Amino acid sequence: MSDAAEFPLWAAILVAFFVLLGSSLALTGTIGFARLQSFYERLHAPTLGTSWGTGGVVMASIIYFSVSGERPVFHEIFIGIFMTITTPVSLMLLGRAALYRDRAEQNPNSRQSL
Repeated sequence: MSDAAEFPLWAAILVAFFVLLGSSLALTGTIGFARLQSFYERLHAPTLGTSWGTGGVVMASIIYFSVSGERPVFHEIFIGIFMTITTPVSLMLLGRAALYRDRAEQNPNSRQSL
């Protein structure tokens, strides 16, 4: 489909809904990141905003390209899976590194395990 006038109304509404949902969740994560005070509190908001925000945009992309290409498109699911797995894991590792650093700075002679 090359003309936007041929795009079905139901699909346009769904695409707009998922884009707005994903972007509002990403905005919520960004606001939470800016408002929370400590490093440990700030780890939670971007994780949810990125994971769920990406999910909304991926759903919109799947619907748009499936309807406009007249065939199912699922390769965007790999993007969503990658973001859903890597974002929480990387922020968990950042949290553990910060906890280790805080413990080491508090008492450098102790050998506490994480």
